[in-house]
Amino acid sequence: QVLLVESGGGSVQSGGSLRLSCAASGITYSRYSMAWFRQAPGKEREGVAGIMIYGTTIYTDSVKGRFTVSRDNAKNTLFLQMNSLKPEDTAMYYCAARLSSRYYYGLAPADYNAWGQGTQVTVSS
Repeated sequence: QVLLVESGGGSVQSGGSLRLSCAASGITYSRYSMAWFRQAPGKEREGVAGIMIYGTTIYTDSVKGRFTVSRDNAKNTLFLQMNSLKPEDTAMYYCAARLSSRYYYGLAPADYNAWGQGTQVTVSS
């Protein structure tokens, strides 16, 4: 059974930083595409950043230069370092895995099939 558990969320002021972690059990991160998503109240879930199956990283335009996705294969943990946070980054953040060995490059929520329960990030101005 795949279990993804996020941590590291919290409340920060604009310009601050947070580091999210996603610990996995039941899968080996390095074999799959892994990504972070977020969903703000009243908005659709959107892809934020990910590490694809061959190690390529991908970011949505609004976080490029501010967020960095990484993973520790030995610890089976995915990270999202978030710097220069803005109020519009406020959302519930989820990590997800695409449980397929096929090549993939994208951040479409429908393409990911294992999800954590989320961690809240709140950025105040």
